[in-house]
Amino acid sequence: MNITQEKIGDLNAIVTVKISPEDYQAKVEKAIKDQAKKAKLPGFRPGMVPPAHIKKMYGKSILVDEINNLLSESVNNYIQENNLQILGQPLPKEDDTAFKWDFNDEFVFNYELGLAPEINIEFNSKDKLVSYDIKVDDETLNSRIKNIRRSYGKMTNPEVVEAGDVIFGDLVELNDDGSEKEGGVKTTTSLRLEIVEDKAQKKLIGLKKDDVVESFDLVKAINDDEQLRRILKLEEGTESPKGKFKLTVKNVNRLEEADLNQEFYDKLFGADAVKTEEEFKAKIAEEVGAMVAQDADRKLAADLYQYGSEKTAKIALPDEFLKRWLKVVNKELSDEELDKGYEDFAKNLKWTLVENKIVKDNNLEIKYEEVLETAKQRLDAQFRMYSPQALTEEQLNQYAVQFLQEKENANRIFDEVRAQKVFDYLKNVITLDKKEIDYTKFQDLEK
Repeated sequence: MNITQEKIGDLNAIVTVKISPEDYQAKVEKAIKDQAKKAKLPGFRPGMVPPAHIKKMYGKSILVDEINNLLSESVNNYIQENNLQILGQPLPKEDDTAFKWDFNDEFVFNYELGLAPEINIEFNSKDKLVSYDIKVDDETLNSRIKNIRRSYGKMTNPEVVEAGDVIFGDLVELNDDGSEKEGGVKTTTSLRLEIVEDKAQKKLIGLKKDDVVESFDLVKAINDDEQLRRILKLEEGTESPKGKFKLTVKNVNRLEEADLNQEFYDKLFGADAVKTEEEFKAKIAEEVGAMVAQDADRKLAADLYQYGSEKTAKIALPDEFLKRWLKVVNKELSDEELDKGYEDFAKNLKWTLVENKIVKDNNLEIKYEEVLETAKQRLDAQFRMYSPQALTEEQLNQYAVQFLQEKENANRIFDEVRAQKVFDYLKNVITLDKKEIDYTKFQDLEK
């Protein structure tokens, strides 16, 4: 077998693989004999089918399979042995070569390679970013406490609507003159006041069962098409209404906050971990503090990515090759979708190359234990969304191991750990301008 490489510019290459009969004949003959031993064909006892019969019937397909296996193995080995830094995967080059697929043919295959550019991006103390120290105000802390107490509270049906309640009632779409619209939306649904605009809430607060709002501008009150469609139970593709509605209150639902008692504390933190209201508030303050610290880190990571992307803007990529490769691996990707999304893809790819260089140059080790722990954290967060009862460490570990057996999951978590390693490293390299900020003002930065 003979493999050669021809550079086409700095970022593209053609690898040519020449396969002679002596490279594949022994493999093909062995594959034919193995299939003959396993074949069950009419007129032959099991395991006694002559290899010549198998060759006559299936020889060409076996030859094709063995050539493809040999090609894949040899190209991958060539790339590794020659330390070629490629992007995507080798793409078979379309040409006019037509093989007879005889058992004495010499085969020649050409593959296009997209080569990774040289990365010379450096970070040092001259690179500066703002690192926010978020201060949690009493309003934010009390809001978090209220939400937790409501999560463990009970549903009641008060007589009068107050802020935060849910109205269960009938909605009927109206004409401009206030009459019921023929063929319009008519449904019984739930309306959460917390998603209603402040001005519109004033029309709803104070309502009682069987009260009627004759002309309610639901579209303006919600100001969110997805929420509006959910409330009106509209099928996908149905146009959202533009007019007003008549609202008839059928019931008022209120989620009462859980009492601050030992039973509540034990549900949240385990038996006797918290015993007083002061200890409870201190725990929540600690939790909120950790949450806003994560928010600050996410903001810094996003700013670092944007800053780094500006540094990588001039890095060249084998764009045309990558676009062809993306079309190959995403069969349903349209040209329009490719053109629209390629800039972001290229931006992410360049940053990934920078991350890889930082990991390599600084010997940043990524251990399986770190990948497993990150998987456990992600799964734990998912389970807590649906159940207040936390999983045991043994259960969580078992789920995480199973989760990582899926290659796609393992790759995603590995990339997350690698990105965190690079982020932690860069935080100690660049200059961080620390700035205190109230949580409410920090939220405005995120919008």
